[in-house]
Amino acid sequence: MYSTCLFCNNPLGANESVEAFPVGKRLAFDQAKGRLWVVCPKCERWNLTPLEERWEAIEQAEKLYRDTRRRVATENVGLAKLREGTTLVRIGEPLRPEFAAWRYGDQFGRRRNRQLLMAAGGLAAVGALFTGFAAAGIGVGGFAWVFAKSGRAIVRGSPEEVVAKISTDRNGVVHVRRRHLSESSLSRNEDGDLALHLRFKNGSDRFVGREAERIASIILPKVNRYGGNRTDVAAAVEEIERVGSAGEFVKQLAGTAEQRTAPYRPPKSRWSARDRGSVKHGLFALPVPQRLALEMALHEESERRAMQGELEELERAWRDAEEIAGISDNLLVPSSVSSVLDKLKRGS
Repeated sequence: MYSTCLFCNNPLGANESVEAFPVGKRLAFDQAKGRLWVVCPKCERWNLTPLEERWEAIEQAEKLYRDTRRRVATENVGLAKLREGTTLVRIGEPLRPEFAAWRYGDQFGRRRNRQLLMAAGGLAAVGALFTGFAAAGIGVGGFAWVFAKSGRAIVRGSPEEVVAKISTDRNGVVHVRRRHLSESSLSRNEDGDLALHLRFKNGSDRFVGREAERIASIILPKVNRYGGNRTDVAAAVEEIERVGSAGEFVKQLAGTAEQRTAPYRPPKSRWSARDRGSVKHGLFALPVPQRLALEMALHEESERRAMQGELEELERAWRDAEEIAGISDNLLVPSSVSSVLDKLKRGS
């Protein structure tokens, strides 16, 4: 049983309500499909739980959901707040656009609100400092560029901040700064899969296929740090629906993103470079709906592969169980009866 987020490595918290699964303060479950997620309180992403840990927990969550009065629901999605603070999200059988809009709308909306509040607080502090200088009779004209740069750093984030530490096959753990996101690009490899050219501290590399998707899923939340409003999320869902599936969307975007995500080339002069224009290059150059849709699609694809692996394991286990059951049944049947049954089968 894990206790940290698979995506941001922050603690998932604990609950005292679901005895079979005491991890997480916000649980989402789909009883019909046998899925249980823990929603990370930090990055808001949904962590699919291991198969062997979810069945009893889902039954308990369903009972708790039905027993609580503090709940609201639409036709397909329900939300219940338990007394000790645990939140249950109950999924019925929604159409994918409705489910995706609800799931990611909540995630991106919270991210957006959090960043806007942080930016507003930072800008207010800069404004107060500017006003204080003026009130004290200190000339602020010479410091205007300092205040402007501080304001840009608050809104956009510091270009030098390390936003991700990523384990790679060839380069070990690489440190990705925020400015590296504008110096990275997407394309399609020879097999039609996603390719990612990633800049990082003291180097760069090109990743393809599964590794490119894994790394992209880690850095895209940093590109989408302001999340999106309902209109953006609806447009992102429509981007995926228009193609038909999350996997097809990733492939289609990979085929058209190379020119759009041309990496930022800083001028040689540090004074002429600063950070101007960088937010319009690299991964930041994708339109907001496409950036959000790509983050959604990569997340759904990783879950789909995880579920597919579980289904294959279940099928193998089922075949083994059938074989063992057949052997056990035959041990209980006399050989004379087995011979007669075989003759009847051949004759039919």
